[in-house]
Amino acid sequence: MNFFRNLKPALGALLLSGLAACGGGGGSSGADSGTLRLALTDAPSCGYDAVHVTIQKVRVHQSSTAGDTDSGWSEVTLSPARRVNLLTLTNGVLEELGQTPLPAGRYTQLRLVLADNSSASPLANAVLPTGGAEVALKTPSGQQSGVKANISIDIAANRMADFVIDFDACKSIVTAGNSGQFLLKPVVSVVPRYISGVTGFVDPALANGSTSVSLQQGGAVIKATTPDSGGKFLLQPVAPGSYSLVLTAPGRATVVVTNVAVAAELVTSVNAASTALNPAASASGTVAGSAPVDTLVRVIQPLTPTLTGGAPTTVEVIGRLVDSTTGHYSYALVVNAPMVAPYAAAPNPLVFVSDTAAAAKYSLSASLAGYPDKTSVLATLTAGSTITSNFSFP
Repeated sequence: MNFFRNLKPALGALLLSGLAACGGGGGSSGADSGTLRLALTDAPSCGYDAVHVTIQKVRVHQSSTAGDTDSGWSEVTLSPARRVNLLTLTNGVLEELGQTPLPAGRYTQLRLVLADNSSASPLANAVLPTGGAEVALKTPSGQQSGVKANISIDIAANRMADFVIDFDACKSIVTAGNSGQFLLKPVVSVVPRYISGVTGFVDPALANGSTSVSLQQGGAVIKATTPDSGGKFLLQPVAPGSYSLVLTAPGRATVVVTNVAVAAELVTSVNAASTALNPAASASGTVAGSAPVDTLVRVIQPLTPTLTGGAPTTVEVIGRLVDSTTGHYSYALVVNAPMVAPYAAAPNPLVFVSDTAAAAKYSLSASLAGYPDKTSVLATLTAGSTITSNFSFP
């Protein structure tokens, strides 16, 4: 990624049906216009049963640096603003937002503008932590300027551009010290609506909301989801290509299927329900530390090249923004070796091997806007131990 659940169908009809011009960049149905169609989807949210946001409008512009008050914006206003729960648009579910004509050209900026919280019940923007009560979700910049996503959408005359807004809730909800407050700092991407994807099964016992299945390239998550109640997962849409499929679950060994081939217009199946992925239990250690507010700290695990086709392969195990007040982060990481198998098309089975050389070996990658990324290679983690790693940026 280098980027909403329970939206009702009525939202689609409202959201883009009235895209109107602002300052000369508005919709057009003339000969030099094309059509933009959008849908929403979401990556899994870790530790929450609901994340509600209230959308006021969506804006698009042909300049990635355009400011709020610059001319050239095209936008849709939801009237009334629509409160939605982000946490059902996963496992390949798309919520149609509708379509609208736009002047031909390349659009490079999209913004989702959120409503302010008020004393009204329910709250416009709120989060429901697992096992807790709903609390306000603060949106520091979402209400005024909008949640920004850099895009590259070409609108061609008499053609439709079909795209999906992908919201990564896990990386977007940030704790604020011990105050019990949560902030929304959205990680959003906009991708073409590919039909291609990957499907498979994990053991239903792992379908508990805490398990994550992702497709990765170069140690970066491209698409992630959580299995449904039966253990089935669907990662879609993703571009054709070759991916590592990564399964992580608290207290379970990490599972990696390498070189998963995704072809255009097809959904690749990695396994059947009868061979559901069910990694063994593992003890855990902890890595913790601090970094400047707004730093994204990712845990990376390198795999042994001889088990990945000879090419160096790393996978992301977890990654979140540090606490928005204290800058603290803490991750529980398993110490057992990851289980690695090369992708094999059915009816051939996946043959897993324990990557003992990679057991309990991790590195950290810290990213803060405006600075080069920093990395830290950790000592080998042991069960019950804690490794501290702090980051600072000039």
